[in-house]
Amino acid sequence: MPAPNQEQHRTGRTGWLRAAVLGANDGILSTASLLLGVAAAHATHSSVLVTGVAGLVAGSMSMAAGEYVSVHSQADTEKADLALERAELKADDKGEHKELMAIYVARGLKPALAKQVAEQLMDHDALGAHARDELGISETFRARPIQAALASAGSFAVGAAMPLLVAVLTPVSRLIPLVSGTSLLFLALLGGLAAGAGGAGVMVGAMRVTFWGALAMALTAGIGSLFRIVV
Repeated sequence: MPAPNQEQHRTGRTGWLRAAVLGANDGILSTASLLLGVAAAHATHSSVLVTGVAGLVAGSMSMAAGEYVSVHSQADTEKADLALERAELKADDKGEHKELMAIYVARGLKPALAKQVAEQLMDHDALGAHARDELGISETFRARPIQAALASAGSFAVGAAMPLLVAVLTPVSRLIPLVSGTSLLFLALLGGLAAGAGGAGVMVGAMRVTFWGALAMALTAGIGSLFRIVV
């Protein structure tokens, strides 16, 4: 539990929030679009459901793999930068003091105070001070590949399950309006929730994700209808 005077900022949520929102949004949108596209081609109800389940599994694995590779690349870059900084501290400790001092002077401290701050921080944790103030690497924003991969895969599966469940309970004759309508509602709620958690406008977030969701589903359904006409 945080101390009474400790402020709670939203920036600490950006890593997991981005992965979770992206995964859930993709899960709803891609699965709903797949269902609508196949349904618009006049496929059977069982074919529509098989497509939805396949999309859920494939999408979850794709999100996990993509997020893991992406974030792991970031983590590798951070490790390489920290290793280089560690070597520079061993090779030229005085030069690193001057470099840190210059950073604080550029931020507005007087040279004497900047020198004192740099010396105290480096005495406490030299690598941590340079990682944070020179490289921009902090514990809050450190890359966590496994966490990001699990958040993306799990949230995608949860998101994909929503339109899929609607499709399971809906006869094929009413599948298109019900799946599209409920999916847009899910997307609006998700966009508003994500915007609120991040401190942005709830209505703007909801409208933004709903617009792009409606466009994607309309295009996919249109392609399905075209395929039915041509074939």
